[in-house]
Amino acid sequence: MNSLLDLPCEACHAGAPKVTEEQAVAWLTQLPGWQRCDLDTQAKLFCCFRFNDFAQALHFTSAVGALAEQHNHHPDLLTRWGAVEVTWYTHAIGGLHQNDFVCAAQTDRLFSQLSAQ
Repeated sequence: MNSLLDLPCEACHAGAPKVTEEQAVAWLTQLPGWQRCDLDTQAKLFCCFRFNDFAQALHFTSAVGALAEQHNHHPDLLTRWGAVEVTWYTHAIGGLHQNDFVCAAQTDRLFSQLSAQ
């Protein structure tokens, strides 16, 4: 199985296929801390990242925002003191696409990089 970090985040359209159950289960093994959940009748990927203060949380939010702009794929972000909640899903298909898993892996990488500083 390919690492999610090796897969592309591709342009997605309304007719794009949702991930299969097998893909979702396999890819989630590469995303410790992430949960697949159903919110608003759509499958989504959710993770809460913890920080020591609001400034660190806000810096991470900006980094995830830059990642989203780079891929033209945008998560739901909730920033508060000491935490950022990130929810990836594909609006165009009303559920999960490969892009969501790829972006979740890249979000984890950003968190690791910022935590190491």
